[in-house]
Amino acid sequence: MSPFTLQAADRIAPADLHAAFAAAFADYLLGPFGLPFEQWAYFLLRQGVELKHSRVALTQDGIVALALVAPHGKRWRLASMGAIPSARGSGAAPALLADMAARARADGRSALALETFAQNPRAVRLYQKHGFVIRHTLHGYTRAPGASEASAVPAAPVERERALAWLKDAEAGIGELALQVCAPVIQALATDWQAWQRGSAQLVFSVNGGTVTLHSLIDGTPNQHDAQALLRQLAAALPAQAWDVPQLQRADLGGEALLAAGCERKALYQYWMECPL
Repeated sequence: MSPFTLQAADRIAPADLHAAFAAAFADYLLGPFGLPFEQWAYFLLRQGVELKHSRVALTQDGIVALALVAPHGKRWRLASMGAIPSARGSGAAPALLADMAARARADGRSALALETFAQNPRAVRLYQKHGFVIRHTLHGYTRAPGASEASAVPAAPVERERALAWLKDAEAGIGELALQVCAPVIQALATDWQAWQRGSAQLVFSVNGGTVTLHSLIDGTPNQHDAQALLRQLAAALPAQAWDVPQLQRADLGGEALLAAGCERKALYQYWMECPL
């Protein structure tokens, strides 16, 4: 008999779910996940999480592990999975994965997907053991402020609805994108983002003080010339700002353009993994 039971996360008090998440990620690879409770609802929204599809593993002592699920097209995305330190190796994580796969299959989905850091070999091995395969590497980038040659064609902002429609079309054509660079999450951003387009490329970014965050850069052409042009325009328009790109960027969809623009890759990077059902 299993030492724990699985329960839908929407039946758990938000404060208890948040506390369990904090305990599970207290030793996170990037440092303790210090997420205030006041930001919990927005975090779930930004990750596309639906609590009715998410599950927790419970013992008589409370929550020992959790799997937050974000339905996304033909896949269910594992937005986050963690176990409190004392429950690691207990079988809770494999049970949550097996349960998620069974429910996704019953819901008519064709695959599971997730992102995990390559520098977390224990997690990578766990997912591979349960049928996940590495499809893509997702890098993050930084760029220091600096002058840039003026762009020959100044960029003009694109209306948000048009930008979101572009992202939906891009995702339909490409298929294997991290949810965080796609329309549902971009639309949920609390920050005042803007989008630029040129030819085959689109850039979504926001400015906060001295930093420009590049939320989404997509150019599916081999040479990525249009993405390079957008980045030159950005550098010319905002020469005093540093750039930050989260670890969600595929090299073949804009990453090479970022390197050509003078960006450096972050040391930590992620795998985009998929488990066919």
